[in-house]
Amino acid sequence: MSRRLITYLLIDTSGSMRGEPIEAVNAGLHALLASLRTNPYALDSVHLSITTFDSEVKEVLALTSLPDVILPEIVCPASGATFLGAGLEQICLHVSRDVRKSSSMEKGDWKPMLIILTDGKPTDTMAFNEVIPHIKACDFATIVACAAGPRADSVSLKRLTEHVISLDTMDAASFARFFAWVSAACAKDSQSRGAGTQMDLPPPPPEINIVI
Repeated sequence: MSRRLITYLLIDTSGSMRGEPIEAVNAGLHALLASLRTNPYALDSVHLSITTFDSEVKEVLALTSLPDVILPEIVCPASGATFLGAGLEQICLHVSRDVRKSSSMEKGDWKPMLIILTDGKPTDTMAFNEVIPHIKACDFATIVACAAGPRADSVSLKRLTEHVISLDTMDAASFARFFAWVSAACAKDSQSRGAGTQMDLPPPPPEINIVI
């Protein structure tokens, strides 16, 4: 059984993402999928799972191998909270459900990746605070968090990962650049794992800001 590189995408669908931002996210996801499918290493190992969060948390794409992915259309309610904590709780459950551990008989999956995209601040503060150690215990190879737009809370995201980037605007061009960078990161990760080397994130384009 081949080792899988599981990539979880956790996407904010709160009310503020409604309209052009979520349309841009949908377009970016299609570009991400098309780009990954041109890479033989990714095609052989990458499996995707997409979860959204607003006042509810939904797994809109269950874990699926890259060749078999059919992207859903992600939609936003007219209004809704930013339950990032609840979304992260769901990711913890998915990791325990999905990731195959190594045994004496065979090697398990590679360490998974987690990509978070949000334009706001967690409104379920207690749940968010409580889930942080559980997310870190999931032993992700990489967590990348994107703070999109001027209202995104990069300080909270820095508590999850050192890899926090920010987008100044939430238009189609900005999200396209973000997902192109995610695609490059996934492709590089799949190739480096296959070669048995350590993965380093590729440098982001100039339009994407690294949060120090």
